[in-house]
Amino acid sequence: MDPSGGCPHAANARLLARGAAAHIVLPDEVAGMAVLGHEALKDFLAHPDVAKDARHFTALRDGRIGAGWPLRTFATVRGMTTADGDDHRRLRSLVSTAFTARRVQQLRPRIEELTEALLDDLAGAAEAGGGVADLRRHFALPLPMGVIGELLGVEAEHRVALHHLSNQVVATDISPEQAVAANRDLVSLLAHIAATRAERPGDDLTSALIAARDEGGDRLSQEELIGTLVLMIIAGHETTLNLITNTVRALCEHRDQLDLVRGGKVSWADAVEETLRWDAPVSYFPFRYPVRDLTVDGTVIPKGTPVLAGYSAAGRDPAVHGPDAELFDVTRPGRPGAVRHLSLGHGAHYCLGAPLARLEATIALERLFTRFPDLDLAVPETDLPRHSSFVGNSVQALPVRI
Repeated sequence: MDPSGGCPHAANARLLARGAAAHIVLPDEVAGMAVLGHEALKDFLAHPDVAKDARHFTALRDGRIGAGWPLRTFATVRGMTTADGDDHRRLRSLVSTAFTARRVQQLRPRIEELTEALLDDLAGAAEAGGGVADLRRHFALPLPMGVIGELLGVEAEHRVALHHLSNQVVATDISPEQAVAANRDLVSLLAHIAATRAERPGDDLTSALIAARDEGGDRLSQEELIGTLVLMIIAGHETTLNLITNTVRALCEHRDQLDLVRGGKVSWADAVEETLRWDAPVSYFPFRYPVRDLTVDGTVIPKGTPVLAGYSAAGRDPAVHGPDAELFDVTRPGRPGAVRHLSLGHGAHYCLGAPLARLEATIALERLFTRFPDLDLAVPETDLPRHSSFVGNSVQALPVRI
């Protein structure tokens, strides 16, 4: 896997042409696998002999993974993404009430309010920049970070640092020293935030988690508290940031599709769903581990192998999405018999924040293109700098002319 990231789609197509599963080499020459085909990935994500707990990761258990391995946090963070069975259900239940469809809809007025304020900021930045502003920095980032920050009770003064640190944690081209420092600093900052909430509890998710920890028994340990906050911060803003960014890019590059949405032929939600399929905000997500040797599309995945879920590849799998899988088509989600994408996961670990991500992105896009109907990219798509990661899939900046 190229640690510097880049656009994944050409490489995905080459791999898919060879099969639904592929042998890969992770940073530091760690052997792994990727499951890329839609049907194979769907089965793998829900397979009873596939685990998330890193005690099944043979190389890590045997001491062959160093402390500075850039993907180590994905394996070792204590939270629902690295838990199985009863532990997974226990940890998921502690935060699930904050992300029900009803609770998310209650957030709509606040999301709309934040969106309007950020559109003002975007306009101001463009005015100062000769008509051009970085939409990712001034709009796509602060919206989901603001929402998850308020849900968790994180003071605004910490949000820039949290984004910077979480961005380093998901980077795959980072040095061992930088990886260790980023993880240490992220855990330290979240521990400080948790301590503040413990002293001054509020109506927020962090305070609720602290209460669960302090009840005693086995509801939540301190390590699981911090691990859950790590997950909430990273998953709660990085993926939605990429989703908003990628949808704006797609619509600007496909003006005919934008016209269909603005003309009411399809909904903004359809545009979001097509982007989730066509340019998934998470390209390859770590990790799952077979607890016995498994055969996927004729390829054996040995027990204990770290496996990446190839969401960006599955989204363009022609075997499922048809010969036009590489085309961005906002009418696709509404077609009879259309196959649902896997970009938000599948099975027990399906993304808990999916309703919130969809709502934020839908509101953001509708308000953005209503306020700035002539908005367009200020540089060619091919000149946009890509994420330094094969986990996240987006660009580092999105200069637009409004």
